[in-house]
Amino acid sequence: MARIDDRDWSALTLGERIRQIEVEGYLVLPNLLDADQIAQLKAETALLETRAVDYSVHQRVRPAVQFQGGAITELIGNPPTIAFLRELFGDEVIMMSYAYARSEPGHPGISLHADGQPYGSQIFGYEGSCPWLVRVLYYLDDLTTEVSPFRVVPHSHLSMHADANPYKRYAAHPEEVMVPVKAGGAVLINHRVFHGNFPNTGTWAREMLAIAYRPGWAGPVAEVAAWDPADLAKLPEAIRPLLSDRNIRHWNFHGGNKPVGMASEAPGMNPSRWERVS
Repeated sequence: MARIDDRDWSALTLGERIRQIEVEGYLVLPNLLDADQIAQLKAETALLETRAVDYSVHQRVRPAVQFQGGAITELIGNPPTIAFLRELFGDEVIMMSYAYARSEPGHPGISLHADGQPYGSQIFGYEGSCPWLVRVLYYLDDLTTEVSPFRVVPHSHLSMHADANPYKRYAAHPEEVMVPVKAGGAVLINHRVFHGNFPNTGTWAREMLAIAYRPGWAGPVAEVAAWDPADLAKLPEAIRPLLSDRNIRHWNFHGGNKPVGMASEAPGMNPSRWERVS
């Protein structure tokens, strides 16, 4: 049986949250959605046309729901989530993808895998090639030990060993961790950490909305499809900046050793950032 990580996630300070996702590779943010928000999202997801994945009829998905409208689209800009991502990334936060998934009773579980793949892949395209990306998994139902709880191999994104080649997949791992989450909470994952979920042997389906964000500088290595301007025009004004050009990246191949105007401080990478209270 995997170790269960059911700590009181609400007790973590800001610095502890930053350390948790940077070092452990995953973080739970509880109580991001209230009962009314969950009910509205469930009413909207019930109308989505979904398809079964190739390994089970009990795992159903709907990709690219960002322009669906209503509460589903508004979730992109969920204030407490975006506030934390700005502390983690800096002010420029870019959404890369958004999908819906439902794990029904009989779902066999998702293999341990990494979403971050430095040269792209058939499954993740070139979105997975971003050097840093965080996927936010919002749960609309309780994850119990029987109902597809999240699974993760902590620290696996830090390993340089061939076993941590992000193109590998695993049926299980002896040091994987099970993470139950209450409805309305979210798991945030470093996209290079090995993760998945356990089977659904319970009596209800588990619904999830997964939104991927990255820092503005950390663009993909090859071009990904641009958003349709007509779709962007329909977005609420507060959300539109989060759907900036997905190909933006800030880099300087020809940078010199002593560029003019170098800064002498950089709070975002302070070793003491893990000690922050607010």
